[in-house]
Amino acid sequence: MRSPLNWMLVLVPVAVALEWSHANPLYVFIASAAAIIPLAGWMGRSTEWMAEHLGSGIGGLLNATFGNAAELIIAITALRAGLHDVVKASITGSIIGNILLVLGLSLVVGGTKYKNLTFNRTAASLSSTLLALSAVALIVPALFHWLARAPDRAQLEHTLSLEISIVLAVTYGLSLLFSLYTHKHLYVGEADAESAEALGFGHVPLWAAILILIGATGLVALLSEFLVGSIEHTAQALGMSDVFVGVFVVAIVGNAAEHSTAVLVAMKNKMDLVVNIAVGSSLQVALLVAPLLVFISYAMGQPLDLLFTTFEIAAVSLSIAIVTLIALDGESNWMEGVLLLAVYSILGMAFYTLPN
Repeated sequence: MRSPLNWMLVLVPVAVALEWSHANPLYVFIASAAAIIPLAGWMGRSTEWMAEHLGSGIGGLLNATFGNAAELIIAITALRAGLHDVVKASITGSIIGNILLVLGLSLVVGGTKYKNLTFNRTAASLSSTLLALSAVALIVPALFHWLARAPDRAQLEHTLSLEISIVLAVTYGLSLLFSLYTHKHLYVGEADAESAEALGFGHVPLWAAILILIGATGLVALLSEFLVGSIEHTAQALGMSDVFVGVFVVAIVGNAAEHSTAVLVAMKNKMDLVVNIAVGSSLQVALLVAPLLVFISYAMGQPLDLLFTTFEIAAVSLSIAIVTLIALDGESNWMEGVLLLAVYSILGMAFYTLPN
């Protein structure tokens, strides 16, 4: 259970104290964001421990469901606040962050220790193809927006987004069937004993794992309220656009625990698991989190569409294209990791410069 991120748990009461004392929203945002990072890691650990007791099938489903729970909670909170642009930006940021930042950093770290990094080519190629589906799901609503001239275009766009969300959710369900049952030999569902030790996993009773999951989820929900409530003030104070905060800051906060996990596993040369973490997390966001947010928005009476900005669409499409090229041959090296980080840096500069 040792993790270099655990010391950040001391920021949980700090964030609560800052919020209750009506401190500067910038400080509230920083403390809340930092405190969510280790809590997201504990949510992931608790599902791993539950998987030990419930078996690989149910365990894999739990990991797939709760893999991006922290991001989903933050996005739902932003949805309740009416920050639809931030919600869509966080979706974009999670997709490109996992396949560029997480995978890129893992390749660099692993590649400096091992000359050749190999992974299952078939599984990686299928994941890349599924990512391409997410790009299609972003492009089609934008094309409809540009080409449709109907007087009720806005209503039609929401209907189209809902229909696309249903297709994505069904596709995600079928992908779970493929990866967990019919072709599970192609995937690494959980770390082996050596990787588990490196990640700080150990045997924990089921009741304790459930309590940890409930407690961490509750704290993430509370801190998400603080985080979202201070986003606009923080963006103004730091000279950032709301979209930049959503694409990079919020997305990194939600994925930080997975970032550290992937890097630690890369140091063990467990590249199948690294690809599963990085690309699989992007797939969860695109095929599960995004549709869920659309469904939840209808329940809230604030329908969310899948109409992303041209720049967000371009960023996701270009990111998927370069990752697909890297996944084609089933092997990689540290230089390809540098290329992924370079693309992420370029996109970051562009999003930062992009005005509201």
